[in-house]
Amino acid sequence: MASLKNKTGILYSCYHKKSSEGEHFIPNHTFGYVISGSSETFIGGQKFIFGDGEFRFFRRNQLAKYTKYPPQGGEYKSISIIFDQDTLKSVSAEYDLHSLKPDGNILGLKLEPKRLLLNYIESLKPYLDNANDKSLTNLKVKEAILILLQTNPELKNILFDFTEPGKIDLEAYMNEHYKFNVDINRFAYLTGRSLATFKRDFEKIYGTSPNRWIQQKRLEDAHYLLKEKGWKSSDVYMEVGFKDFSHFSFAFKKAYGITPSKL
Repeated sequence: MASLKNKTGILYSCYHKKSSEGEHFIPNHTFGYVISGSSETFIGGQKFIFGDGEFRFFRRNQLAKYTKYPPQGGEYKSISIIFDQDTLKSVSAEYDLHSLKPDGNILGLKLEPKRLLLNYIESLKPYLDNANDKSLTNLKVKEAILILLQTNPELKNILFDFTEPGKIDLEAYMNEHYKFNVDINRFAYLTGRSLATFKRDFEKIYGTSPNRWIQQKRLEDAHYLLKEKGWKSSDVYMEVGFKDFSHFSFAFKKAYGITPSKL
């Protein structure tokens, strides 16, 4: 994989592998364009598929799993423009733009390939090779915001919603997201709680600490995949949320009295 990113929010990605899988936290609204290949992204129980020549938008503060597929004999290539909160607040103040009716239901969107958007992507090419001029690139990010508002005016209520995540159903959220490799502070933030409140609410629901519950859930999933589905231990650990195989193997043996490779 090769990527080029500057500090003001333009990212060019190129994947040479057969396919690339992973997960990430989306801290800022992201506008993107697939140059070649295709991608699948899972967010909040929804699946988003994008092919070459298609535009995408993902809202901020989300956990996502993705798979990126290069075309046959080629490379997966994409461009992403990251809209950080400071830039959006600057545009909001300059153009008197505000979110009138925040919409938390839109997690991601496939945008129509309108001419304004296509022309904008074409104009980015010089910046991908010369990403050192922060002031010029920052202008391109602001330009992207204004073009999106012109082509997709409904995004105004998302882009200029500066509120932090509100308190949501912790049990439902954790049951859906426990496999993500994020720390407890992140889970607390995304469920609208302080760390102390998150831990207190968690123990009321599950009767144990977040870390213990998350590890147990991952081990139960691993045991099922190994015994019932015949997965290899080397494939299971990342699937269920462990970053390190040795940690997974140690935890599995402690819980079940046998190493995962011998189950």
